[in-house]
Amino acid sequence: MRNPLQSIRYVIVIITSFLCFNSFAQYQSDELDNGLLCRTIDMPDDYEGKVVCTLIKRDCKQKSKKALLYVHGFNDYFFQAEMADRFNAEGYNFYAVDLRKYGRSLLPHQKRCNTRNINEYFADLDSTINIIRSEGNDTIILMGHSTGGLTTSLYCHSKGDDCPVDALILNSPFFKFNMGGILNEFVIPLVSFITPVLPDISIPQGASTAYAESLLKEFHGEWEFDKDKKLMLSPNVTTDWISAIYNAQKIVWRGLDIKVPVLAMYSDNSVNGNKWSIEFMHGDAVLNVKDITKYSQNLGNNIQRLKVVGGMHDLLCSKPEVRNKVYKFIFKWLSTISC
Repeated sequence: MRNPLQSIRYVIVIITSFLCFNSFAQYQSDELDNGLLCRTIDMPDDYEGKVVCTLIKRDCKQKSKKALLYVHGFNDYFFQAEMADRFNAEGYNFYAVDLRKYGRSLLPHQKRCNTRNINEYFADLDSTINIIRSEGNDTIILMGHSTGGLTTSLYCHSKGDDCPVDALILNSPFFKFNMGGILNEFVIPLVSFITPVLPDISIPQGASTAYAESLLKEFHGEWEFDKDKKLMLSPNVTTDWISAIYNAQKIVWRGLDIKVPVLAMYSDNSVNGNKWSIEFMHGDAVLNVKDITKYSQNLGNNIQRLKVVGGMHDLLCSKPEVRNKVYKFIFKWLSTISC
């Protein structure tokens, strides 16, 4: 007669095996290939209807309980397979998320990149982090680029002592609009103020493709991406979006209290202009780095900042000699923090 304890153990093994298989079965080959997998995560409906986010992953070859979760910026999605290569090589299981209404997660009925409150993305982060932890990762590093940097900063701040990640890396975080004097100081606050009365009004973002040309291999860069997911021209935004970003930025300006170690990185210079020039390959063509420098010092009590000489807006898409130094610093920093 079988020992009851053995029977219980047998049932547990069967259930665990089923759950692990079911979790793996939800993944499919990602459009980037390179061994990357992806899965669609259904989220609760919002004011536009059905909502999903998408988790992309690739485990490192050696068994690891460390993971990196990457969050893209505005008019963006995960396309940098090299990033997975770098983190896998350093012993991290790599994950990225395409947030709701971006990239792989944009549905036909949705306005691209639209949000009414940056907190909407917190549910996407909660869901993906829970999955990452359920897949055996004890240490989770969160990294956000541009708008993703703003979002992840507020996410970690909102969690306080219960922050579900062990460190935060910021790649050119979007802490202030870069639109010049009167637009920054008067127009943006005015739009935010009138949004409750005039919501969902479409506002153009400009007509320059210079930054995209700096990235794309077919122009002056070395990257390839789906131009239906990351547009050459920055898409129109809504008054709701402007208000959501502005209100989030004001929280950063007052100072955050992020409890985990933070690495904030930004270029040493900004570049301007509508027409591409070689300067776009060596500076931030989207944000004013002075704003990042100013506000990144008020994120918490354990902040490391890195000014990257010759860095582009997306530092990890900069010239090889630049991004190699950035990656080297990231991994050196990760080796020094306690997590």
